[in-house]
Amino acid sequence: MSADTRLMLSVFPSFVVGGAQVRFVRLAESLGDAWRHAIIAMDGATACAERLPPGLDVTYPVVAVRKGDTVGNVRRFRALLRTLRPDLLVTHNWGSIEWAMANITGLVRHVHIEDGFGPEERARQIGRRVWTRRLVLRRATVVLPSRTLERIAAEVWRLPRGRIRYVPNGIDLARYAARQGKRGDPPVIGTVAALRPEKNLARLIGAFARVLERRPARLAIVGDGPERAALEALARNRGVAGAVTFHGQQADPAPFYQGFDLFALSSDTEQMPLSVLEAMGTGLAVAATDVGDVRAMLAPENAPLVVERDESSLAAAILAALANPEACDAMGRANRRRAEQEFDAATMIERYGAIFAGTG
Repeated sequence: MSADTRLMLSVFPSFVVGGAQVRFVRLAESLGDAWRHAIIAMDGATACAERLPPGLDVTYPVVAVRKGDTVGNVRRFRALLRTLRPDLLVTHNWGSIEWAMANITGLVRHVHIEDGFGPEERARQIGRRVWTRRLVLRRATVVLPSRTLERIAAEVWRLPRGRIRYVPNGIDLARYAARQGKRGDPPVIGTVAALRPEKNLARLIGAFARVLERRPARLAIVGDGPERAALEALARNRGVAGAVTFHGQQADPAPFYQGFDLFALSSDTEQMPLSVLEAMGTGLAVAATDVGDVRAMLAPENAPLVVERDESSLAAAILAALANPEACDAMGRANRRRAEQEFDAATMIERYGAIFAGTG
């Protein structure tokens, strides 16, 4: 690839496998030779690099990141911006905000992508973070995948509306083909998630324990993370370990969705989760906590399964879906149609391509 090709510097709090990182892989693959890439993970973790397509021009610049040393970090990041001279800086979420601080004078054209919040901002925005975003993102193009975040950016962060872009996430619908075949016996409730606190898989395991008191079923958990040991212990303590399978991190989760009869989301905080889109693409009904844009994403037929963030409500939604498989399948078909109409990856890629190029 020519050295004259534009350089995109992408900064992530962590470049492990997650929604934002997987989306980046999809975008980088589709953009092909249009960009060279430099990737920085603030925590040094780069496991998602294994998913990048071979032949992509990618480097991983080294820069010292010292937790708590905001002034020093900003100075070092600013020096690296001057050294690398990227054509575009792309930052992701609060964990990369010091790079926005380093670029506050507009050294580099800047796109900031905000996918959501950690558990510390589940209930409300933290005041100092609001003021920081309000100050350092005013010159950036701010991309938001959910209407909830779009409203927060305009009304809470008070960013100029001309700087805000709503771009819903999208999936490759060909990879997530509509589910075929008969229901499992017993039926399989599945989820795909990083095992982190904000995903609250403990709520799902508790809800599943309540389901097993009423009927047989199985729970499949695809994903890994720091909470795995605690969640496995909880499954044993709730007496459901024999009916719960932890599949760990999977390079391609698509085949697992085909084995689910119902998808479950138990998060405390989300905005526009890719896992829900993938379940919709597979033609699954979704039992979910009412967070972010989840209710708006799903087909109206699925609305009865979107419930409050508590164990008993989630268990009731799962039981209602399993008790009426015909209605559950109809919800799944409606979700697939909605995914086809609203959440195709091609539209997302086109929008991001224009934003990165400075024309969108």
